Amino acid sequence: MEKRDIKSLTLPALEGELAGLGLPRFRAGQVYGWLHQKRVSTFAEMTNLPAALRGQLDEKYYINAIQVKKKLVSKLDGTVKYLYELRDGNCVEAVLMHYHHGSSLCISSQVGCRMGCKFCASTLAGYVRDLTASEMLDEVYTAQRDSGSRVDGVVLMGIGEPLDNFDNVMDFLELLSSPQGLNLSLRHVSLSTCGLVDKIYALAQRRLQLTLSISLHAPNDEIRDRSMPINRKYNMERLLAACRDYFAVTGRRISFEYALIAGVNDSPACARQLAERLRGMGAHVNLIPVNEVRETGFKRGSRAQIQGFQRQLQQLGVNATIRRELGADISAACGQLRRQTAAELAPLSRPAGGDL
Repeated sequence: MEKRDIKSLTLPALEGELAGLGLPRFRAGQVYGWLHQKRVSTFAEMTNLPAALRGQLDEKYYINAIQVKKKLVSKLDGTVKYLYELRDGNCVEAVLMHYHHGSSLCISSQVGCRMGCKFCASTLAGYVRDLTASEMLDEVYTAQRDSGSRVDGVVLMGIGEPLDNFDNVMDFLELLSSPQGLNLSLRHVSLSTCGLVDKIYALAQRRLQLTLSISLHAPNDEIRDRSMPINRKYNMERLLAACRDYFAVTGRRISFEYALIAGVNDSPACARQLAERLRGMGAHVNLIPVNEVRETGFKRGSRAQIQGFQRQLQQLGVNATIRRELGADISAACGQLRRQTAAELAPLSRPAGGDL
């Protein structure tokens, strides 16, 4: 019998599982505490459980754990980039960023990504699989253990499209915010999506108090079609309508991510079109100088050009900030370290004299 991932079970789900084994409800609370407060790695460590029950759990379940395969620390600002190795040997990334108000961890939600955004390193090698709820949670637990400090905020903006892994991400958020676990308020969580409109509506119905960020990156369908294939399924009119409906249901303001690419989407005309689409939404635009990934060929404009784009948006009534860049010396942008490590290991996996 294949063992199941017990750490991915929410407390209600765990109560149901153990009730099916004929166990009283309080046992689920005990197990949950060992997993998410004391964070044990084996059932043998759950010393207030009968030995027979520990053995029974060990036969049916496993306790997930991930390992730090590589760690880079920025000499510029102390940002830490982790390359995590999962149980099956796949790797994902997380970035621990330090601010005056605390530490924030940007985590991955999938191994690879199927969205195909042209400027993103995460999608270049394609999609492999979804992360489980416990794997996302272990990105947080592992960063806390390694850094010796609490993670105060979580950003789902690393490798993968969170809403493409909807069910696992919803379980992760429940585990993350559980009072019997890490107890992190969802007001300190941001979730970024490239625009899966059907899932935005599904998320709205959950009425979670997280911050939804839309990776917009274009002022019109013509540019967005070229850089973001999802726009051919859900164009900007449908996407922005979903955003307005999301705000109406949740009362939570949406932020828009906009990666500025020189000669593509950074002209004064683009700023005017963007402002026209977003005006009246109470929107906040987070301007991001594009990460220059060798395979894409995209370049960023000068600092003066980026600031000029920001000023124009503000003059047109749209709140806009330029994202503070952290970890510039350690390939902190999502997908870069995983790709570099894969490239380093690739020659080792080739047959002697091969040219694969």
